[in-house]
This record gives sequence, structure tokens and C-alpha cells, in this order.
Amino acid sequence: MSKPSRDLAPLPAIGLRASRSRTITEDDIDLFAHVSTDKNPIHIDERYAALTPFGGRVAHGIMVASMISAVLGNDLPGHGSIYLGQTLKFLAPVRIGDTITVTVEVISLREDKHIVTLRTDCTNQEGALVLTGE
Repeated sequence: MSKPSRDLAPLPAIGLRASRSRTITEDDIDLFAHVSTDKNPIHIDERYAALTPFGGRVAHGIMVASMISAVLGNDLPGHGSIYLGQTLKFLAPVRIGDTITVTVEVISLREDKHIVTLRTDCTNQEGALVLTGE
């Protein structure tokens, strides 16, 4: 178990980046639907979803966005970070079997408050941007 420290880590450099990837599974979507109680059939019912403009099930957008938290808490800025806010733009659907890469990049620093602002991008296995924010 990690020990918390009252000393703040040094601020990362502007331009520093970190990434993590994960392949989205049917179980991921079903578990997220259960935990979030978002049972929209576009996410959990293949027959229903097939009749929509998406042509099949899609992952919850906020589930994909939650992958950003893993990068923030583990990699950049890292352990001890507090997630203060996020803007999001959902640009393309994420489907079962898609491999999503979350990349965060330090774009500004507020040294007096020890606040880091990051650009957050999520791309699929084809390099298409599916979600962006800051």
C-alpha cells in the first residue's frame, strides 16, 4: 500500500504526455451499465441497437471518458492527483472490440495552486479521435 505524503510532487513539464490503452469488451459495457444504472438499450441490447443509426451496440461515452481517470491517477500527474474537472466532446462511437488509447498532455500549469491542465484525447485502433477534452 502506498503511503500518502503531505509534500506535493513537482509539477510536470508542459508538453509531457502519458498514454494507456484498453480493448473494450462486452463485459466492460455490461458491468458499466450495471454500476451506472444506465440501461439505455443502445448499449446493452444488440437487436435494439442494430436498428439505430449506429447499427449495433456502442459503449457508454462516459465509460470511455472514465478511462482518462486511470491515466491521471496512475501516470500523469500520477498518484495523489485530484481530478477537479473535465470538458468532453464525444466525436465517434466506440464499439465492442475497439482498442481505445487515452493520451493526456500537459498544456498549462498554475504553480500557485499546483494545478495542471491537460489535453485529453481518446483514439481508436485506427487512430480516429473518438473523444477529446481538457
